[in-house]
Amino acid sequence: MADKKKKNLPPSAQEYQAFQEQREVKRPLLKNCIKAFLVGGFICFIGQLIATAYIYFFDFTEQTAGNPTTATLIFITMLLTGFGIYDRIGQFAGAGSAVPVTGFGNAVISAAIEHRTEGFVLGVGGNIFKLAGSVIVFGVFSAFIVALIKTILIQWGGL
Repeated sequence: MADKKKKNLPPSAQEYQAFQEQREVKRPLLKNCIKAFLVGGFICFIGQLIATAYIYFFDFTEQTAGNPTTATLIFITMLLTGFGIYDRIGQFAGAGSAVPVTGFGNAVISAAIEHRTEGFVLGVGGNIFKLAGSVIVFGVFSAFIVALIKTILIQWGGL
């Protein structure tokens, strides 16, 4: 099918496409997957260490240690993003650095850093939730729907 599309192009576009295919950098897919797996796993390992520290030192249970662990990971990610370290991790690991919690923290602080020259209120305050705002809205809405379904099932005796 790709050859069919090439035949429909004018000769100059066909030449350009052939030139582009010759110059295209081949990505090391397996290497990138391994790096993403290892870095993502290492981030999760750090999260497990933090959760274990909360359980051992601060008398949390396995069920209650999740929220402070998440907050700590987001805080660490924001610090690393602010110092420019998390960007280097992201360039190296690709998708491995986008583990949902750390990716969320990076998205929030990146928008704030990008607009800091516009001032704290209109720049940072107005743009800090540019990407994260939609995540929060859909997260709250989906939690409401799940709670509503659970409540209905409990009322009907299904749970």
